[in-house]
Amino acid sequence: MTRIITYDTTLRDGAQREGVCLSLEDKLRIAARLDEFGVDYIEGGFLGSNPKDTAFFSAYASGRLVLAHAQLVAFGLPTRKGYEPEFDPALQMLARCAAPVVTIVGKASKKHAQQTLKMSGDENLRMIFDSIKYLVGRGKRVFFDAEHFYDGYRENTQYAFEILVAAHEAGAEYLVLADTNGGTLPHQITNITQEVLATLKSQYGEVSLGIHAHNDGGCGVANSLLAVQAGVSMVQGTANGYGERVGNADLLTVIANLELKGGYETVGPARLLQLTSVSRFIADTMNISPDAYAPYVGENAFTHKGGLHVSAETRMKDAYQHVDPEKVGNFTHIVMSELAGKAAFKVKALELDLNSPELTESKQVAVLERIKEREAQGYSYEAANASLALLVQDELGARPQFFSLESFRVITERRPDGQEATEATIKIHVGTERYIATAEGNGPVNALDKALRAAITRFYPQIKKLQLKDFKVRVLDGSCGTNAVTRVVIETSGGGQSWGTVGVSENIIEASWDALVDAIAYGLMKVV
Repeated sequence: MTRIITYDTTLRDGAQREGVCLSLEDKLRIAARLDEFGVDYIEGGFLGSNPKDTAFFSAYASGRLVLAHAQLVAFGLPTRKGYEPEFDPALQMLARCAAPVVTIVGKASKKHAQQTLKMSGDENLRMIFDSIKYLVGRGKRVFFDAEHFYDGYRENTQYAFEILVAAHEAGAEYLVLADTNGGTLPHQITNITQEVLATLKSQYGEVSLGIHAHNDGGCGVANSLLAVQAGVSMVQGTANGYGERVGNADLLTVIANLELKGGYETVGPARLLQLTSVSRFIADTMNISPDAYAPYVGENAFTHKGGLHVSAETRMKDAYQHVDPEKVGNFTHIVMSELAGKAAFKVKALELDLNSPELTESKQVAVLERIKEREAQGYSYEAANASLALLVQDELGARPQFFSLESFRVITERRPDGQEATEATIKIHVGTERYIATAEGNGPVNALDKALRAAITRFYPQIKKLQLKDFKVRVLDGSCGTNAVTRVVIETSGGGQSWGTVGVSENIIEASWDALVDAIAYGLMKVV
């Protein structure tokens, strides 16, 4: 089985995504996780371009980051115009750094060299050759990133090829063909890569090529896969496709496709089981909401909602799944909705541990009808498993009644100085006793939550373990303006678990209250 080398640039290219600001600790954690996953090369950053990247390589040198599998790579530029390599401070920093591998990026487009670097094509070529030769002479393994290669090849084929020859003869181990602007189409990637590899082999025998694709045309993953088919042996990319503009090729998707469908080896089947967890870990560390619809790793990547699909899946596991989700650390997820049937409900009941002798065929039909009625009103149980579980228990007459509401009132006051205050008063019954509690909060939902907790904590002290994690509001019919029906989804955690609940009403506070009550009730059932 042919092995493809994986090169991750999340800590450099990925960190250039708008809104991302990684701390030193963030970078160290991501590098350690990528190493555990089995990536071959981790590009730590642009050495010398900013204090944080410099600190990262210093942390590696001091032993704060220990890599068991991956090789750390420092990224940098060729020597500056007018400098010899031995007198260029930036190149000296690369030569002295602890990273065993250095990637030098240089223009493979004569037009770019002339217009953006303000130098001749010959001078650009000489600087690339001299810089690589100097670093190799200082004991570094060097990769050459041929920036704008595919665009440059189409503009001036001879010059783009001369750049590769110069880098190879200077001692670069890998010549990485970069689709820097991300606009090259798959058939162009195939044709150009095959031409380049054939020409290089005719002159030098075996030459190692890599691909560095961006996703501006939506072809980053496809271009990476086709480059491998055309003969490259290294794939570069970022976790989840993070990067500047549209982003880079998603290295995780590329790895999964190569391993499961291409007949290639990258991280291996055992480590591929970490694919989903690696994706979500890096998303969390970068403070980016994971894409629920991302291939292989998304929460909805193997989700089934339509009744026909769910019914087929219960009989044939791959009826509507292109791979077994367990191979990438994900799982099949059944969504309950108005499109679902009895097969979907049976699978969902098993997932929620709701199967019981009382859940007869007729009860299942009744629950499905109730779900369909409520979804017609605006409810959605896709992200509200806890509300679904409580609905089933309610249908069975088994839902615990921890408390009952008599009434609540919320007052929001805006003061002349611009300050706001929200106060909630709740009247509830616990058993035969009646309680009234008032609390101030940061908005009506927070005030209601505090008042409810104040009233029932003495009876259910485990409520202290429950924490609201997320609160989402969606207007279901914008044409109705402020009179529209509103859906509120609350995510709550406690005892190492998390669950979602939903409320729907024309009154946003009422919808919030319903979702909040479900969240508390489910938590009291599950958290001791």
